[in-house]
Amino acid sequence: MSLDSEALDTCQHVFDAILAELSINREAEKAEDIAAFVIKLYQQGVHDEKKLFELGMSAADHLGD
Repeated sequence: MSLDSEALDTCQHVFDAILAELSINREAEKAEDIAAFVIKLYQQGVHDEKKLFELGMSAADHLGD
């Protein structure tokens, strides 16, 4: 399922906020995992930025590393 520009903007905002909150470098492998997770959540119907952020933050501990 492809994302439209609005969906991509939402995912990008959430991704950037999570990286900033956790001080993760954009080039880090963990950042890729977080991006994929946020997009997956969006595709599964989570479109609220706050909810995406919360879920992404809680999952970030278990992603990558």
